[in-house]
Amino acid sequence: MKITIEKEKANKIECSVDGITIPFANAVRRYSMTHIPVLAMDHLTFYDNTSWIFDEYIAHRLGMIPILTPEKLPEGVEIIFTIDETGPKVVCSKDLKSNDKDISVAREQIPILTLNENQRLRLEAKARLDYGTKHAKFQAGLVTYEILGKDKFRFKLESFFQMEPAELIVRGCIALEKDLSELIKEVKKAEKKK
Repeated sequence: MKITIEKEKANKIECSVDGITIPFANAVRRYSMTHIPVLAMDHLTFYDNTSWIFDEYIAHRLGMIPILTPEKLPEGVEIIFTIDETGPKVVCSKDLKSNDKDISVAREQIPILTLNENQRLRLEAKARLDYGTKHAKFQAGLVTYEILGKDKFRFKLESFFQMEPAELIVRGCIALEKDLSELIKEVKKAEKKK
């Protein structure tokens, strides 16, 4: 197998891969998009919202804000983000304060809402790890490929900023390898029972 990075810009990478099959390329693509655990805000408690936007709408916006997700976070981890802002002000993702100094929003200038004079937004949001198979907010990025020839592909990767784009495919391959190892163990157990 030979991998060549052709283009790299911000959160996108294009690379060509020689020596793999279509089923393998598709498995890597799917695992990179849906089998990488990603942090996203999932449970919100509103203490004060006198803005013009409903709580549910704000919750949806916050859920889609990318959060930097280190590789080896323990399952069940919860990171608390808080906002306590009063208008007039444009409340942006940078206004979300994390209880973990190593975890923050991935992009600071994502607008959440505009507060007018004396309007207030005070809330607490719990971010948790989950997978893109559960909801789009837990998807780490987008991976596509095109077939260039026999056993040759061009992958296009776009990270949603929770991690670097190259890390997206590396974590996807690690998840695929782990599942394949578990499958091999189960097949061997079944063979011994015969």
